[in-house]
Amino acid sequence: MSTAAFHISSLLEKMTSSDKDFRFMATSDLMSELQKDSIQLDEDSERKVVKMMLRLLEDKNGEVQNLAVKCLGPLVGKVKEYQVETIVDALCANLRSDKEQLRDIAGIGLKTVLSELPPAATGSGLATNVCRKITGQLTSAIAQQEDVAVQLEALDILSDMLSRLGAPLGTFHASLLHCLLPQLSSPRLAVRKRAVVALGHLAAACSTDLFVELADHLLDRLPGPRAPASPAAIRTLIQCLGSVGRQAGHRLGAHLDRLVPLVEEFCNLDDDELRESCLQAFEAFLRKCPKEMGPHVANVTSLCLQYLKYDPNYNYNSDEDEEQMETEDSEFSEQESEDEYSDDDDMSWKVRRAAAKCIASLIGSRPDLLPDFLCTLAPALIRRFKEREENVKADVFGAYIVLLRQTRPPKGWLQAVEEPTQTGSNLHMLRGQVPLVIKALQRQLKDRSIKARQGCFSLLTELAGVLPGSLAEHMPVLVSGTIFSIADRSSASTIRMDALAFLQGLLGTEPAEAFHPHLPTLLPPVMACVADPFYKIAAEALLVLQELVRTLWPLDKPRMLDPEPYVGEMSAATLARLRATDLDQEVKERAISCMGHLVGHLGDRLGDDLEPTLLLLLDRLRNEITRLPAVKALTLVAVSPLRLDMQPILAEALPILASFLRKNQRALRLATLAALDALAQSQGLHLPPPAVRAVLAEVPALVSESDMHVAQLAVDFLATVTQAQPASLAEVSGPVLSELLRLLRSPLLPAGVLAAAEGFLQALVGTRPPCVEYAELINLLTAPVYDQAADGGGGPGLAKQAFHSLARCVAALSAACPQEAAGTASRLVCDARSPHSSTGVKVLAFLSLAEVGQVAGPGPQRELKAVLLDALGSPSEDVRAAASYALGRVGAGNLPDFLPFLLAQIEAEPRRQYLLLHSLREALGAAQPDSLKPYAEDIWALLFQRCEGAEEGTRGVVAECIGKLVLVNPPFLLPRFRKQLAAGQPHTRSTVITAVKFLISDQPHPIDPLLKSFIGEFMESLQDPDLNVRRATLAFFNSAVHNKPSLVRDLLDDILPLLYQETKIRRDLIREVEMGPFKHTVDDGLDVRKAAFECMYSLLESCLGQLDICEFLNHVEDGLKDHYDIRMLTFIMLARLAALCPVPVLQRVDRLIEPLRATCTAKVKAGSVKQEFEKQDELKRSAMRAVAALLAIPEVGKSPIMADFSAQIRTNPELTTLFESIQDSASAPSTDSMELS
Repeated sequence: MSTAAFHISSLLEKMTSSDKDFRFMATSDLMSELQKDSIQLDEDSERKVVKMMLRLLEDKNGEVQNLAVKCLGPLVGKVKEYQVETIVDALCANLRSDKEQLRDIAGIGLKTVLSELPPAATGSGLATNVCRKITGQLTSAIAQQEDVAVQLEALDILSDMLSRLGAPLGTFHASLLHCLLPQLSSPRLAVRKRAVVALGHLAAACSTDLFVELADHLLDRLPGPRAPASPAAIRTLIQCLGSVGRQAGHRLGAHLDRLVPLVEEFCNLDDDELRESCLQAFEAFLRKCPKEMGPHVANVTSLCLQYLKYDPNYNYNSDEDEEQMETEDSEFSEQESEDEYSDDDDMSWKVRRAAAKCIASLIGSRPDLLPDFLCTLAPALIRRFKEREENVKADVFGAYIVLLRQTRPPKGWLQAVEEPTQTGSNLHMLRGQVPLVIKALQRQLKDRSIKARQGCFSLLTELAGVLPGSLAEHMPVLVSGTIFSIADRSSASTIRMDALAFLQGLLGTEPAEAFHPHLPTLLPPVMACVADPFYKIAAEALLVLQELVRTLWPLDKPRMLDPEPYVGEMSAATLARLRATDLDQEVKERAISCMGHLVGHLGDRLGDDLEPTLLLLLDRLRNEITRLPAVKALTLVAVSPLRLDMQPILAEALPILASFLRKNQRALRLATLAALDALAQSQGLHLPPPAVRAVLAEVPALVSESDMHVAQLAVDFLATVTQAQPASLAEVSGPVLSELLRLLRSPLLPAGVLAAAEGFLQALVGTRPPCVEYAELINLLTAPVYDQAADGGGGPGLAKQAFHSLARCVAALSAACPQEAAGTASRLVCDARSPHSSTGVKVLAFLSLAEVGQVAGPGPQRELKAVLLDALGSPSEDVRAAASYALGRVGAGNLPDFLPFLLAQIEAEPRRQYLLLHSLREALGAAQPDSLKPYAEDIWALLFQRCEGAEEGTRGVVAECIGKLVLVNPPFLLPRFRKQLAAGQPHTRSTVITAVKFLISDQPHPIDPLLKSFIGEFMESLQDPDLNVRRATLAFFNSAVHNKPSLVRDLLDDILPLLYQETKIRRDLIREVEMGPFKHTVDDGLDVRKAAFECMYSLLESCLGQLDICEFLNHVEDGLKDHYDIRMLTFIMLARLAALCPVPVLQRVDRLIEPLRATCTAKVKAGSVKQEFEKQDELKRSAMRAVAALLAIPEVGKSPIMADFSAQIRTNPELTTLFESIQDSASAPSTDSMELS
């Protein structure tokens, strides 16, 4: 017998003791044994333990009974299935016992067992079997009306079971429905309430037919408003509708037209509880079926407005009168008058609360009606800020906050758009309401109730975020209200923290001038909070102080406010916090940061305090816990334009900072490099050379490609030191340069690191005398390429990127030493001409000439023309590309000489046209717009002759050239596109549209307003008869949506129908091609459809608010059955939609699952090629991702079709593995978002 079994048998023996304490202790020990993962029970022990537990459930002692019930939870997971069924049978029998105590214990026991059962999703059949066992017993217990207590317990358990395990009970749904519906007319209120909850859970999981039966039953039972019916019955039916609406509202859509008018009528009956239920039902309908509720929005809005102010037992006018004579006396009389009214029978507050919540869901579900809501709902909500019941007031604030969030401008919204857009006018209307809001909140900010004040702060924070700067003129009210809460020591600390957080936000959004008059009153309470013993308040107050210093005395503007009266007090308070060593970590960090800002912004006014403060910072630098904030604070002091004297700490601080460069903590290394760079820039020559050398010794190790960001900061620091102390740097230049050259050869070199390297090399040759000679550096840079050529090119080649990086560095050196540039250019020309040069040498020479050629004299340039033209005929593609690039770049620096020559060559050399057009593109991109104007007409004419070329690649380059040319003179050239679109051939039209695509950049650009005025016309090309033109238009639209949504947002109503038209499969574009004995179908419309679906995906990212999601989903649904490429796209869209707007997805989840199931279970024909298998696998993974995203919507799992598919996934090993791998990867960083620019 194993030790565990022996131990358990001894416990079981003690449980039979007559002493209740023995029984209690033994049960407690058994409980802890069962909770261990390691325990294994044999069959005999299982039987004995189960038998004993069931016996103890009937124990005479209540405490033993309670403990035995708790034991059932862990026991269920440890015993075999048939033992669980034994437990459940016994509990069900006890549930119908005559003894009340036994019934209670059995009820708790069943709930415990159910909560411990593994959910059906894990594939365990145990839950299903147990539920089936219980269900029959429960339905008969509910149906027997004898004992209400049994009925209530059974209904509770049933609700619990349906909410957790609704789907596996499919076979019982009909009998459960028929058992529950009669309970709605039970005479007992408690039974009716529990039946309502259970029906809500059942509605979410049952089949469509049963749901229709339930809905019809409720609708038929609801009497017409004229028919007599008991108020209680109506109340129950409406509550049931609300419960069904909350749990399964997405299925009610079809019944709403019959339902809503009935519910509206019942709102007019004089019964507060019924009104509350009606409004709650509307709230659920609005959340779950926003589209179907569309026709009823006006009526629901007027009902909400009517009941938001429904307060029959209170006269608000007396408040207004009292405001006139507000004395201590009147406050007492007000309190008394309130007590008179607050009778317990007053239920009207529940109606008002339901109305406020309904308004919040109305605003949240219909963003398209925002302008109307701002006119109708906003003023009504503001008027109700005076609400006397604090729960209702919180919901009124909540509804107004929802309104503010909906008004917030979307990302990428351009304010500099000419005509007032919808967002602009909404913000304008909101701005007009700000004075009303402040007036309504003025008394609330000093309310006795903490909850009311917290609501005020949340609302004002949101308002300041939506309309920055709008609160400036109301500062007196806000400051006095905030101080009231900050200084309120009587109440909990949370309100003080909320007030401080609000103040910090306000300093960020409002102009500094608004705070100047209030600083004398504002500073003392903030200072008191800095010294507060509670760490969270002190930390929050230090943040406020830091923000105050940063906002009121900015470094980039002249000081408008004399800091003298305040600086001593501020620095004393912060220093007190900085000196204390036994503080909370957060307070330490904030105190250091705040001190950094104080010294950085006001160090010149600190006087004698400056040196001790700097020494304190040095001390914090030595401490491991505070070193990171201390490094950042030092950086703030060093970059300050006040040029503070840091001599007292430099000699000690530098070696400490040097040691940080060796640490593993990346954040510390980055911060230290930033600090060193700032110190080198500000203190320069004052830095002690031995300390600088200690730092420089650590730097070469950081210049490596293992961490490019660190490398970039390290090279920037080296450049700064080179200018400040060339002598110190000369000693480490050797190791640093060898590391830098290794970095420059990396194929992954980011632009920032390259720019830093150029700056450093220029600094090296720029000092007097130079740290490293120009010639030596050039040789070092070109060595890798020349050495490889000498080896005969046998070693591994350099990456293409490396040639560009090295060429940029050669050019940077030439620019720093103009006197050497001509000689370098001549040498490069020689290398490029020499027949003995390897490909690599020529490529490097041309790429370097592209940069250097512009600064070389006219002599080498003439020679260069011939060399470059010659190279365009080279057999190596790399050489041809480099020469074409160089020709354009050199030409841009000398347009009168080069451009006519280039245009003549394009005319004369049709075979080299592609390369020459590339040169032209480079020239147009690099030259100054004004210098190009004289040639614009010639280039325009030449490019439009090339639009009809057969080569798509050439047309692409032509389009890019046209785009760059338009930027030379947009108002003159952009309108010409109209003529070309109207008169041109198909190829010309598609080239023009592609050219427009090149005018869109993701940064603001002067051409944007002009482009916006033409976009509507360009988008008309979606109706062009030619496929390629339509595809080019979709690519252009996608680029606009992705990079600058504001260009197209206002035109979407016209564009979307045309876009959706392109997503349909067109039979006339599908043709059969015979390939030997096989027939192969080719779909010419596929590319256009794919482009259209890509546009739809981009719209989800940036224009979600302007889409009718139901219409959008119709086309996604069609795409789920389309070609492989399109299915891949629609699966990703579906996953995105499930996350962004679950409500409409939920409404049609049953239709969406079928295509997903078909994809997941599809089989590839035997004998197919490997690619076919890989394609199918990828498709399945993508479909399964969509399934996982759908399952993340809580109600989806309850849908019968989804439950069926989930069961199928679990029973099929292949699908189970796939699903699990998707879930594992989903818990890793998200890979869902995809770039389709």
